[in-house]
Amino acid sequence: MPPTRVGVLGGGRMGAGIAHAFLLAGAQVTVIERDAASADAAGARIAESIRRSTERDATLDGAEIAARLRTGTDVALFADADLVIEAVPEDRALKDEALARVEAVLSDVAVLASNTSSISIDDLAATRTRPARFLGLHFFNPVPASALVEIVHGSATDQGVTDAARGWVESLGKTPIIVRDSPGFASSRLGVMLGLEAIRMLEEGVASAADIDAAMTLGYRHPVGPLRTTDIVGLDVRLGIAEELSRELGDRFAPPELLRRMVADGQLGRKSGRGFYDWNEEN
Repeated sequence: MPPTRVGVLGGGRMGAGIAHAFLLAGAQVTVIERDAASADAAGARIAESIRRSTERDATLDGAEIAARLRTGTDVALFADADLVIEAVPEDRALKDEALARVEAVLSDVAVLASNTSSISIDDLAATRTRPARFLGLHFFNPVPASALVEIVHGSATDQGVTDAARGWVESLGKTPIIVRDSPGFASSRLGVMLGLEAIRMLEEGVASAADIDAAMTLGYRHPVGPLRTTDIVGLDVRLGIAEELSRELGDRFAPPELLRRMVADGQLGRKSGRGFYDWNEEN
């Protein structure tokens, strides 16, 4: 069974997807955003996800699911949560500040998790008051369609917390993998490396974006090519992860100049309408 009461800090695409997953599993979910407008937008985003789910599965009661969701701006609403997942942008200082605010209102038995895709769980745990009850829960975008959740067991994480997290992930109908804390964990380290090399190939004129992606989807049976995946994840997100991994692991993760230019130009992928592909044409 999932936790009875789940909190999500951040109601963007990832946070809304995480909230949606726990709602479908039967949990009561509270989503906290920075201001009222953002909280309303998060609520609308999740409501639309619930609507699409009920269209696909007539056995779901959309009204009952929506009734278990609340949104707000005050982290004090997390006071009764069994699990809170931080899902703010991939910035170490921002995440540390967000986690500290949440931790201050949690009960001693609640579990706190970060959805970070690259920042060291041990680094984030160093400033936690209850590091034994802190771990990484790395969901993948888009959350509803993704079958995987990466559970990151930090040096101080209690084994019982990791075991409980495994059960929670399975209750969502997803498959957990457990990795020890390491820069980029398993998924981001491998996925970003492939994506960065694909960007370098495009930058060098080796092949078009579509042909580079076709090489992986047709030749290696990847469901989505590395450049289209980067568009879906967000070029700004990939850049942030690459910079973090470059600091930790060296120049092999140095972001290509093409990636930096595209982010600076606002070409962020699907969320901006344009990246390596024109998403306006596909919508």
